Amino acid sequence: MCEAYRASASIDLEHDRADAAQKITCPLHMLWGECGVVHRVFTPISDWQEKCSLPVTGRPWPCDHDIAEECPDILADELRASFTV
Repeated sequence: MCEAYRASASIDLEHDRADAAQKITCPLHMLWGECGVVHRVFTPISDWQEKCSLPVTGRPWPCDHDIAEECPDILADELRASFTV
């Protein structure tokens, strides 16, 4: 986990600059905690829409940062629904 945070302030920035012009071409469905800081600092859907070629979907959840730990049942339902075609 610590390595992921370290990478976000180092090598991830280099990777982001290297592929800044590329668009994400797969569907993106975002989930974030409404009690966390994400939506206070960012506008998640519109921010990511700039990087995606398909419409971005998603919504905030009634939790803080760790959705899998704080809302496991809701997350399981969301995952099942997203993989059902």
